[in-house]
Amino acid sequence: MSVPESVRQAQQRAELRGFGMSCEDPVGPLLAVLAAAVPPGGRVLELGTGAGTGTAWLATGLAGRDDATLTTVELDPGLAAAVRESDWPAWVEILEGDAAALLPSLGHFALIFADAVAGKWTGLDLTLDALAPGGVLIVDDMDLSRYTEPEHREAVQRVEDTLATDPRLHTVRLPAGTGLTVATRRR
Repeated sequence: MSVPESVRQAQQRAELRGFGMSCEDPVGPLLAVLAAAVPPGGRVLELGTGAGTGTAWLATGLAGRDDATLTTVELDPGLAAAVRESDWPAWVEILEGDAAALLPSLGHFALIFADAVAGKWTGLDLTLDALAPGGVLIVDDMDLSRYTEPEHREAVQRVEDTLATDPRLHTVRLPAGTGLTVATRRR
C-alpha cells in the first residue's frame, strides 16, 4: 500500500513537533485494512491521536464512506490543535482530554486502536467495555523487549494477561512494528 498524502502530512507534523511515537509500518496499513472492514454504521476509536499518523491511516481505510465515524482522543492540547488543522472528512472527530475520563460517555466501537497510556496501561477495563460485540481491539507498543524499566515491563505483561484471560475475547500477539496485540470481542 502506498503512503497516503494525509499520512505524509501527519509524519511531517510529527517531525516538526519532535513527536517520535507515531505508529510505524506495518501498523498503519493494518489500521487502514481493519478500518475498511468496519460494518456500515460502525464507529472507530483511536486512543492517543499523537501527531495524527494513526488517525490518517484509519481515515484512509474509511475513505469514500459516509456510513462510519472515526473519533480520536488526545491528551496533549497542542497536539490535538495541530491535528485539527488538517483537512479531515466531516466524520472524523478529534477530542481533547483524558481518554479514561471520556471513555464512559463515548459509547461502543467496532474498532479501537489503543495507543495511549489511558485506555491501555491504565483504564483497559474502560476500553474493553467500549468494544462492541464483534469489535476489534488493536493495542500498540506491546513488544516486551522494547522496555527495560520494570514498571513498563509489568504494564505490558498485565495488559497481555488481561486480554489473554478475558473470556469475552479472542486474542493474538503480532510481532509487527512496536508489537501489537489484537483482540476480537465475541458476539
